[in-house]
Amino acid sequence: MTKKIVIVGGGLAGTIIANGLCRQLGSELRANEISIAVIGNTEQHMYQPGLLYIPFGKMREKDLFRDQRSVLDRRVAFHLDPATKIDVSNNSVATESGKTFDYDYLVIATGSRLRPDTVPGMSEGAHWFYDLDGARKLREALENFDGGKIIVNVNAPHKCPVAPLEVTFMLRDYIQERGLADKTEITYTYPIGRLHSLEPVAHWSDAEFTKSGIKSEVFFNTKSIDAEKKIISSEEESDLAYDLLITIPPHQGAQVITDSDLGAGGWVPTNRESLLREGTNNVFVCGDTTNIPISKAGSTAHFEADTIIDNLSSLVSEGRMARKYDGKVFCFIETGSHNGTYIAFNYTNPPNPGPPSQMVHWFKLAYNRLYWLSVRGLL
Repeated sequence: MTKKIVIVGGGLAGTIIANGLCRQLGSELRANEISIAVIGNTEQHMYQPGLLYIPFGKMREKDLFRDQRSVLDRRVAFHLDPATKIDVSNNSVATESGKTFDYDYLVIATGSRLRPDTVPGMSEGAHWFYDLDGARKLREALENFDGGKIIVNVNAPHKCPVAPLEVTFMLRDYIQERGLADKTEITYTYPIGRLHSLEPVAHWSDAEFTKSGIKSEVFFNTKSIDAEKKIISSEEESDLAYDLLITIPPHQGAQVITDSDLGAGGWVPTNRESLLREGTNNVFVCGDTTNIPISKAGSTAHFEADTIIDNLSSLVSEGRMARKYDGKVFCFIETGSHNGTYIAFNYTNPPNPGPPSQMVHWFKLAYNRLYWLSVRGLL
């Protein structure tokens, strides 16, 4: 009997896993011993990290997208039919069209979503770059900006944990290049007592901000935004006036996770080494969807995906798991228009950002182009 592998989510993680399984289980696919299906909610696959460059005119919108079917192995059955209910007790996934997909193995890679609506006034008074519409509006706001107070406001939880730092450094250079440095003040807020959740990154950021003249305020948990008065207020009773507010909205997991009662806030309880949903032996969780307390980043999803590919292939062909995920994460960090650095870490080794260099900046720009090979599992 054919074993059915169903992947819910057609983003980075789901696509890499589907393609990787096709490579490792080619003989089983030819013998019709397994089938692989991806259940997605959009025809377009988007390179999300590229959104950072849109407001600054550093990347064209068309370069962010490919047809989802074109980045999937032809042996994968792609269903444009959003999942509405995941029933792990009965090994099934219900979809918007009314179909039900049974599975022997399931991969949940449903990602995360922006929730600016959870903060009063955020949708009306703030800009962001975490989706295309937001990036477009921020681009227009920057083009019309002629000086004043800019606040970069970070809320938790959120994905791409270094992106708030990147946009702040890129803003600094953008303002300088436009000759507005003497007329502009940049302030960065963060909800805990340092500038980043990872302590070494926080210390590094503090030094870089000091050199750049960027102000900061920690222990700033956003309470509300007054769009008319242009004031952002915190739960700690701090009020900051702004001329341009760039926010990182709070994130939640996908609605289908909440509707399926699979995890509070849309985050699925996941074993940090096996990447299996807690209490199951046939449901893997990947990327932003997990509740593992590590960075919700593209590289995290990629390294987790590689582990799931090996383990799921081994389960199908050998009846056993192959290896453990060690928490590996690697993130480039743009530190302006022409320089960058990176962090690499895992569960046991903390990050250690190095001095920014032009070479690392060019490495990141190169990866932006190589992403489409990466998502196909060729890198």
